[in-house]
Amino acid sequence: MAEPVALLALALDAAIGWPGALYARIGHPVGGFARLIDASERRWNRASHSDLVRRLAGIATVLLLLLVAGGGGFAIQYALASALGAWAWPLIALLAAPGLAQRSLYDHVVPVARALEAGDLVGAGSAVGRIVGRDTAALDEAGISRAAIESLAESFCDGVAAPLFWLLLLGLPGIWAYKAINTADSLIGHREERWRAFGWAAARTDDLANLVPARIAGLAVCIAGVGGFATMWRDAGKHASPNAGWPEAAMAGVLGLKLAGPVAYDGAMRDKTWIGSGRLDARAADIRRALGVYIRACLLLWLIAGGAAWAL
Repeated sequence: MAEPVALLALALDAAIGWPGALYARIGHPVGGFARLIDASERRWNRASHSDLVRRLAGIATVLLLLLVAGGGGFAIQYALASALGAWAWPLIALLAAPGLAQRSLYDHVVPVARALEAGDLVGAGSAVGRIVGRDTAALDEAGISRAAIESLAESFCDGVAAPLFWLLLLGLPGIWAYKAINTADSLIGHREERWRAFGWAAARTDDLANLVPARIAGLAVCIAGVGGFATMWRDAGKHASPNAGWPEAAMAGVLGLKLAGPVAYDGAMRDKTWIGSGRLDARAADIRRALGVYIRACLLLWLIAGGAAWAL
């Protein structure tokens, strides 16, 4: 039996997450990636440069991130294994745990449900605004609930399934290389004029990194929710992302809801396609149901991590 690095990392993340006191004192490791991305963008993504030069600069940024995150992870893992041998794995798990977001995601979605249950629409809008990029001020209860559920479903891949997949596949360098690329995609992988060329490499690399994990995440949601398979197969491709539609369509099918649809960003309405064929009137109770599916889907990943340790 191999060392259960991934299983221990999942357990540590679920038990303690990334404590607020620690965040206040030193921030989070992905903050270092964000600063590197910001510095590269300010230096290399100049409007005076051609699209080709900006795209090449974006590729260089991605390669730099992979070198820092993946190379750093490899160096640390190798040093621990050389120094501690068979006793290195608990420390590797401890260093991998911050790359997972089981607890953080749950802790960010629960306040939305609580505020709606208390009839506090303003508080619910403020809470959901911390986890989504869309305009939330004008959303009603159904819009807030759908936004929270969509974020929960999509982030199940980005925050749990994908980092776990790369941890299992490549160890510490795998999980931190993934987190670096995912951070780059969230910061610069946009279609607006400023980002289109420079962020192209980050967006495409993130698409590739999530290709398998997104489908695993969708299947986990369907299994955990005992349904949703037909909706997932039918509607996953309706999402603008080649990957995010899989867990989102799965969640829509499990809950019997319509998700996505037209949303506003910075005052501009985007006519997104509806995913799912159920109700539009999502409520706090649906967020609670989605959280239950999320917990069970996470437990399925625990079983996969334990099984991988046993098999290897």
